[in-house]
Amino acid sequence: MIGIEHYIVVSAILFVLGVVGIFLNRKNIIIILMAIELILLAVNLNLVAFSAFLGDLTGQIFAMFVLAVAASEAAIGLAILVIYFRGRGTIAVDSVDRLKG
Repeated sequence: MIGIEHYIVVSAILFVLGVVGIFLNRKNIIIILMAIELILLAVNLNLVAFSAFLGDLTGQIFAMFVLAVAASEAAIGLAILVIYFRGRGTIAVDSVDRLKG
């Protein structure tokens, strides 16, 4: 039988992988965006697991809102990345501090 502890362990592993992905790879913005998505997926897994465990739909509804925000964040982040690449010719995170405006 799969209990809530299993979901919490999987969610914790996903969250730690996301945080490690952000701190270990600070040069590639695409990897950073993917690590943020991993963190959001870990939070969603917790929301759905606790919602099912408690028999309340509030966590599942909130998880749907988080998924919508994550999708829009990915789309806007990639659009900004494409515009930045067209202007600079690179997507190195180190050179982002030279933006104007």
